[in-house]
Formats: sequence, C-alpha cells, structure tokens
Amino acid sequence: MSNAEQPDLGRIGLWTFALDVQPMAKAQEAAAEIDEMGFGTVWLPEAVGREIFSSSALILSATKNIKVASGIASIAARTAHTMQSGWKTLSEAFPGRFVLALGVSHSHMVTKLHKLSYDKPYSNMVEYLDVMDKSPYAGAAPQGPMYRMIGALGPKMLQLSAERGVGAHPYFTTPQHTAEARALLGAKPLIAPEIAVIFETDKDKARATARKFMSTYTRLPNYANNLMRLGFTQDDVTNQSDKLVDEIVTWGTLDKIAARIKEHHDAGANHVCVQVLTHDPLELPMAGWRELSALLK
Repeated sequence: MSNAEQPDLGRIGLWTFALDVQPMAKAQEAAAEIDEMGFGTVWLPEAVGREIFSSSALILSATKNIKVASGIASIAARTAHTMQSGWKTLSEAFPGRFVLALGVSHSHMVTKLHKLSYDKPYSNMVEYLDVMDKSPYAGAAPQGPMYRMIGALGPKMLQLSAERGVGAHPYFTTPQHTAEARALLGAKPLIAPEIAVIFETDKDKARATARKFMSTYTRLPNYANNLMRLGFTQDDVTNQSDKLVDEIVTWGTLDKIAARIKEHHDAGANHVCVQVLTHDPLELPMAGWRELSALLK
C-alpha cells in the first residue's frame, strides 16, 4: 500500500516531548495556542511517555486545524492489526488531520521494555506493513485520505517509506542526510526531517544543553551509524564534538535557526519539524514556539 494523496504538513511544524510531561489539560491549552500560531503539524513522541493514539486523540480534540503526527509509533508497542485500527479510528474521527508515522524503535527499547526480538528490523517492518494492510476493520470507515509515513534513516528504510507510505520522517539528522534522501527517493515522496534548536546565543550554555539532549541518541546504534555514514567519526559521536553538536542542534538567534531550516528545505525537505529545546527539559517552550511562529508569516 502506498498513499496516492499526500498530506499538506506545512513548511514548518513542531516536534515536542514537552506536551507529554505536562498535565493533559495544560498540554491541550498549549496545543490550542500552537494551532492559533499557524503551525502545520505537531509531532508527538512515543517512547516512555504517553501512548500515542490516546495522546493524539486528546490533542486533536483540543485543536481545530493543526495536523497531529506520531513521531514515532513503535511497531513493538502494538500488533499490526491494532496499529491499523488505531490509524483508522483517528483518521475517521479527525478527517485529514492525523498522520501515522511508524518505526522499528531501538534494540534496547524492544528487547527490554516490550520483551520482543529486534532481529531483522527491516524485514520485520515489511511483514508488519503487510499484516496492517490485510487486517479486517469493522468500525466506521474513514471518509477522507489516510496518511502513513515511516521513520527512516538508512537507504532501505527510506525506499520502503516511499513504496509503502507517503514518505519518510528522519530524526536526529543533518541537511546532508536530507539531500541524500531526496536524491534516493526522487521528487514525489515526502521528506519531513526533525531538527533541534535552542534560542541561546551563549555557545557554552547552548552546547551544554545540546549535549544533554544528544546523549540520549548518540549511544544508540541506529543514530550513531547514520551519523558515521554522513562522515562523522566514532570520536565525534562518542565525545559529542563541537562539530557534531553544531550540526545536529542549531543554537542562536531566530535568523540562524531560520537559515538551518532553509538548508533542509533547499536540500529537498517538504516539511521541517522543529524541536525547541530549553535548558530545563521539563519546561514548556512556549516562548520559543512563539518566536519561531514569526517564520510562518
């Protein structure tokens, strides 16, 4: 299955963990303000926070226009049949406003939290999509389009994202990766990379916050291997060199952040989902979102 119709995600969206750590009533209030700012899409995570379908439903119900995308719904967290049912439920209830982006997650998450095998992630994804597409569903059917994307970094998964969905959602990558993905996929499939940014002009403070954020990801083989495919060394990754930090996390003024977003667009991204980081990871980065919304005008 490949979706013929593509969602309009907007040129710029938001990717955030911050709504997960707020009480849902406060998260809904923040989401309503984000919607009023004019962002095209808000991306919500699934890892050790909220369950993605219930979280998406609550955010969708509190907003009017913005799309909600899963970033990323783990195929280890539910069976393919259940994933299909959740996708259809939200697509019917909120026509055209839910984007299911799904992925294979990471070895330690799959084996330790879900108690499943992580062998052959690509083959597992293909089989999972096959089961999804054949699953019965007796609920009220969506009347509008359904959108599916795949969290993809390497060439095989990127290609699969175009063959079995509307495109790819790369996370923790660079403009170079966006350019390589576009060259591989051609003109039509969506490419919606995540980028992290910090509204901070003090380089030491900015890099300290960036390294704290990056430490979650640089130790994971999927991300580390992708960075080394892009030309970074093992030392860059292990020790989080300034070169790597400044490429993964853009810090500084709005103009500098806008320039990095433009790099991704120029490299072939249809949509860039921006993750605004703060020095306090539990803080709701509303000020940064408001500042970023100036780029939507």
